Amino acid sequence: MVVEAIIYTVLSVLIVSAISLIGIFTLSLKEKEISKILIYLVSFSAGALFGDAFIHLLPAVFEKSGFGIAISLYLLFGILFFFVLEKFIHWRHCHVYGVCDIHDHPKALATMNLVGDAVHNVVDGIIIAGSYLASIPLGIATTIAILFHEIPQEIGDFGVLLHSGFTKRKALFFNFFISLTSLLGAVIALVLGSLIGSLTTFIIPFAAGGFIYIAGSDLIPELHKEIEAKKSAMQLLFFVLGILVMLALLLIE
Repeated sequence: MVVEAIIYTVLSVLIVSAISLIGIFTLSLKEKEISKILIYLVSFSAGALFGDAFIHLLPAVFEKSGFGIAISLYLLFGILFFFVLEKFIHWRHCHVYGVCDIHDHPKALATMNLVGDAVHNVVDGIIIAGSYLASIPLGIATTIAILFHEIPQEIGDFGVLLHSGFTKRKALFFNFFISLTSLLGAVIALVLGSLIGSLTTFIIPFAAGGFIYIAGSDLIPELHKEIEAKKSAMQLLFFVLGILVMLALLLIE
């Protein structure tokens, strides 16, 4: 089981890291076209994150450990942890191509974005590995949720680096290089998991809290900016599709 979890973890982390290269597919598109696509990806991502938290992560930990005060505290700690990341490390989710705190100095913005992204990727690696240590189906569902969240984020990050003066080649390189820090997070979780048998009892609700915070604090507010009825209806459709994909993954369990 541990060997299988390691193999799945490494493959999943590498796939998620490869998403950082998605910026190359946006080079032939205009900024307005990218923004139109991104908002629906953000909608889908919000649904997938909520779906994974409530359909996979929380039921899995409740089944294993029951619903007690400790689980609630781990969940709240996940929410608090991601809140602290945004407040004090200034990690920004950039879901609008090339626009993210543009009032900041461009070079400072690029550095802040890369450092914040590195921390975020380490956490992603920990969550992916922790999920696989709990069960392979849970790891797959969590990886898919993270994957869909990474697509709009990495496109946004690529745009931020270009806005900050990076060349296209340099932006792609740094985006991919920073994404590999998720391997560090995975190694940390796998090593600690081998030493602490109950580690997943903490990681799973922690991850659920993080997903709930990201979807509710970062993604939903982006969707509220659209007030046109037709586009709002499309956002709702993609949001529900994200939840349905997580629901469909119950079939592999």
